[in-house]
Amino acid sequence: MEEGRETSAMGEQTKTGRQAGRQAALENSDSDIGMCGWMLVLFSILLTLLTLPISIWMCIKIVKEYERAIIFRLGRILRGGAKGPGLFFILPCTDSFINVDMRTITFDIPPQEVLTKDSVTVSVDGVVYYRVQNATLAVANITNADAATRLLAQTTLRNVLGTKNLAEILSDREEIAHSMQSTLDDATDDWGIKVERVEIKDVKLPLQLQRAMAAEAEAAREARAKVIAAEGEMNASRALKEASLVIAESPSALQLRYLQTLNTIAAEKNSTIIFPLPIDMMQSFLKR
Repeated sequence: MEEGRETSAMGEQTKTGRQAGRQAALENSDSDIGMCGWMLVLFSILLTLLTLPISIWMCIKIVKEYERAIIFRLGRILRGGAKGPGLFFILPCTDSFINVDMRTITFDIPPQEVLTKDSVTVSVDGVVYYRVQNATLAVANITNADAATRLLAQTTLRNVLGTKNLAEILSDREEIAHSMQSTLDDATDDWGIKVERVEIKDVKLPLQLQRAMAAEAEAAREARAKVIAAEGEMNASRALKEASLVIAESPSALQLRYLQTLNTIAAEKNSTIIFPLPIDMMQSFLKR
């Protein structure tokens, strides 16, 4: 367990390092806006100063605690990455920004018709929890991170379940969910998205297959019941055999058994009287 946790921690650190490297590459490659760009920026600053204090309302922006702002200056990402939460400043003429929600997002995977490894068609749906871990990559590397993650989750669900048998799908849901999470997390690493959890909600079987499985389960239960009954009969016969051997060794034990039976019957049904008659007394009558 400790080795697995250490491996997972090292993997997370490696992913974080790769994301930081990609973000730095984006910012460094887009840092030089050229002479014309700097002229436009200076003109925008001068215009802002001339129109104070009216222009201050166009320069001050606010992002909430759960949001980050990616600022583009003349179409290029500014150094420093995402801004926020709180106040930040932009130049009205040359800057634009995009807000990115950093909260965990949940969506349902629509029911997918999957052909399992043992050629059984099942309908499986699930739920995915993910959040934006790097706002810069989520804006710069993918057009629509949410839609892309949804489509990728559907494809991954079909691919993973296609390698499993029906029994494995019904019994190993946690393992399947963990495998899907690892696959999605690796695929969405370039988009700055962290897949936190994947759950399999429901597995729907065809009606005919449900009837067949119910009949199989009923037959298995009946077979087990017959085996248990046969084992009980065998144990009872062995106990009776041992009891008969004990009674044969001591003839008085049979008379004691008669008296015990009379005591039991007298306690339950007082109007019934049973008188044990030894068979030896009837021998003379039978001969005649």
